[in-house]
Amino acid sequence: MLLAILLLLLVALQFKMWFGEGGYRDVQRLAQRVDEQAEENEALAQRNRELQAEVEDLRQGLEAIEERARSELGLIKEDEEFYQVVPAPENRQ
Repeated sequence: MLLAILLLLLVALQFKMWFGEGGYRDVQRLAQRVDEQAEENEALAQRNRELQAEVEDLRQGLEAIEERARSELGLIKEDEEFYQVVPAPENRQ
């Protein structure tokens, strides 16, 4: 009788450990969320580093501003000629 009670208690404790609140499944789910958040944090940190480098470039001089105006706005100087190369359309069949 005592053995049956102890066995029943062991099964109940195991069930709570695997499926109950704060059990193995919850721990695994939280660990996965932590990993996902760490990846997102790293991506955002990389973006911040890139933006900081861009800010530093813009603070340092006109070359960076000119480069940005040329690439983003398509601006050219007075004595330059602008050529736009348009890729040929792909043949779709």
